[in-house]
Amino acid sequence: MMHRIGATFFVIWGLLHVYAANGLYQMGAGMDPSMLEARIVQGAWHLLFFGVIAIVVGIRWNWRNSTMGYWINIVTLSVVDLGFIFIVFIPQDLPIYPAGLGPLFWVLAAIFSTAGYLREERTA
Repeated sequence: MMHRIGATFFVIWGLLHVYAANGLYQMGAGMDPSMLEARIVQGAWHLLFFGVIAIVVGIRWNWRNSTMGYWINIVTLSVVDLGFIFIVFIPQDLPIYPAGLGPLFWVLAAIFSTAGYLREERTA
């Protein structure tokens, strides 16, 4: 059961990042063509990609407590959110809401999926 709660938080994290990718893309699309505009749109692409990965892996593998799914989402989302926390969130002194939602869902997903991974029967 714990792994399914973790999988749900992974999916929520993914949906949040798909939504954020759309907002970032809209911001970039409204800019004059430049290297900055291109990098912002590229950032939106990355958020979309990581969001989709979290959703697909969460539904396909984390829901079944898969070892492979556990490691894919734990490593990928940890790299993404730790980068956000140390490069954007802390230095820019962003408000906890809404900026802290991604890290919150990441931590909850990590806690519950790890508890399920360690305590419950896993699939390959």
